Amino acid sequence: MNAVIIEDEPHARMELKRLLAKVWPNLNVVGEADSVSSAIMLLRSDIAFDLIFADIQLADGLSFGIFNQVPVIKPIIFTTAYNEFAIQAFELNSIDYLLKPIEEQALAKAMHKLNNVTAAYTSHSIALTAQKLSSLFTPVKEYKTRFVVKIGDQFKYIAADDIAHFEADDNVVYAYSFDGNKSLVDYKMEVLETVLNPAVFFRINRGSIVHIRAIQKVHKYFNSRLRIDLAPQSEEPLLVSRLKVDDFIKWLDQ
Repeated sequence: MNAVIIEDEPHARMELKRLLAKVWPNLNVVGEADSVSSAIMLLRSDIAFDLIFADIQLADGLSFGIFNQVPVIKPIIFTTAYNEFAIQAFELNSIDYLLKPIEEQALAKAMHKLNNVTAAYTSHSIALTAQKLSSLFTPVKEYKTRFVVKIGDQFKYIAADDIAHFEADDNVVYAYSFDGNKSLVDYKMEVLETVLNPAVFFRINRGSIVHIRAIQKVHKYFNSRLRIDLAPQSEEPLLVSRLKVDDFIKWLDQ
């Protein structure tokens, strides 16, 4: 069996290959990539592979973006230092989700799972693949219900449903509560988008996520965008990016 590894940390890549040599010596690593862009090029090449190992957070973005541009029906084993992405990972052809540092026993268990479903991964059995994976994994979609924030030398929590919207300011993200308070949260927007309930939160642009209850009015805006009035009112006008308008309208109409 041939595998490709998508990992931006050289040490982690070497350690994974070392562990694979122990738990599955007959596995051949035939390709490596260290970014979303290089992985897309690798998967679009004529390289023959049967399995993908993919870190989730790469230097130029999340590896989920790779599979939006290069659909694959090969099994994937995700590796990450964070556990917030499990739900999104299992929505793809994920065999397992390994937390770093990867343990030999966990990797061996993942390979055992792979052996159980290898027969399902053929060019003419995509439906069988989905059915087989569904029988092996029944992930429960759970979303964050609260966030811990630091205020001075104290910590408190804010219920997710009490947050009207999130705003990114450079590399800092703030949560604006319905009571008008503003708190720093230790999450990137890309992560928040995966851990918040999509039924009530929507990312309207690169730097803003809004709660459905905070939306008071939606106006047409130039360049095919939309402007949103929130309650409480945001510090700056919030715009739905042109590319998100159609999805936003569908989200409102659920």
